[in-house]
Amino acid sequence: MTHSPGFLLTVLAFALVIGPLIFLHEMGHYLAGRLFGVKIEAFSIGFGQEVFGVTDKRGTRWKFSWMPLGGYVKFAGDMNAASQPGTEWLMLPPEERAKTLQARPVWQRAMVVAAGPIANFVVAIVILGGFALTYGVDATPSVIGVVAPKSAAASAGLQVGDRIISLGGRETTTFADLAQFTVLRPDERVNVRFVRADNLMNRDVTIGALVQRDAFGNEFRKGLLGIGPVRPVLRPVSLIEAPFAGMKMTGEILRSTLDGLGQILTGRRSVDELGGPLRIAKVSGEQLSLGAPALIWMIAVISINLGFINLLPVPVLDGGHLFFYAIEAIRRRPVPVHVQEWAFRGGLAAMLALMLMVTFNDLGSFGLWKNLTGLIG
Repeated sequence: MTHSPGFLLTVLAFALVIGPLIFLHEMGHYLAGRLFGVKIEAFSIGFGQEVFGVTDKRGTRWKFSWMPLGGYVKFAGDMNAASQPGTEWLMLPPEERAKTLQARPVWQRAMVVAAGPIANFVVAIVILGGFALTYGVDATPSVIGVVAPKSAAASAGLQVGDRIISLGGRETTTFADLAQFTVLRPDERVNVRFVRADNLMNRDVTIGALVQRDAFGNEFRKGLLGIGPVRPVLRPVSLIEAPFAGMKMTGEILRSTLDGLGQILTGRRSVDELGGPLRIAKVSGEQLSLGAPALIWMIAVISINLGFINLLPVPVLDGGHLFFYAIEAIRRRPVPVHVQEWAFRGGLAAMLALMLMVTFNDLGSFGLWKNLTGLIG
């Protein structure tokens, strides 16, 4: 039986996962800003009071701040670390005003903002492409090799040899496609299209549900059809193919994230499954205890989610800036500063509320509330 990793291992794993991802995300913003000639005042890992730092010859302050749950790049003309625009930049001398982010054309500002999430996706593509190059990719066909008795598949009349071509309207070509779709949909009724003896057939099936507990005591409720594959097929990948394999895997993980988020928003999945920094730290420690490959894979998954979250159209996030830039491109003039200011306040309040909720969930996943209930009872 595997035991939960110790505190120091958990802290180390969290630093190894979050630290590089924050740095590379902000480096995307930094490099794009430099490309378009924007003056960069600060590059910070963490928020709040500076712990230590150094100023380079270009006047950029590279620093670590006391709350290491994110980071920022502060461009000339920004009001704050969230790159909220103000009007003060208009008062600057012409040569200084020309170096501000606000003075750049809207498409350049959009590129600077989008560069952070893009960097996260590139990191994931490189990591997953490396895995594909090293281990190959799963090419096991979506052909049923085993049907468990009394399973959802057996109840629907599926048989060994059937080749499933779609589940719930989503095309499936490999057995991994089947598993990825099924695991997120316990108790859901979906349509199955399959080929049997060259005949195209349709059946409706209610996906079964199974609660599993991993070696660390974490419980997961997953969907189960009750089928197994034919002989596994692992296809080697060349160096040229690896980036495309990485892109494909990145897209699949992103689609699973969107599926899960959609289920939470529609009430089909509990909001308790949303996790924050504490849960990331816990899982990071668990993955590190399993070995470097497991931790590196998790870094890719977290990087994809970090890129996705930052693209949400919420003010204070990169997606909020891009949303305002899109409006500006359509209107041919910026969104009024006072409107942006109120939007940023609302976005900050929403993010703080979300952080409070996921922290509550994280503490619950550690058993804190259950233990407190036991003490009170």
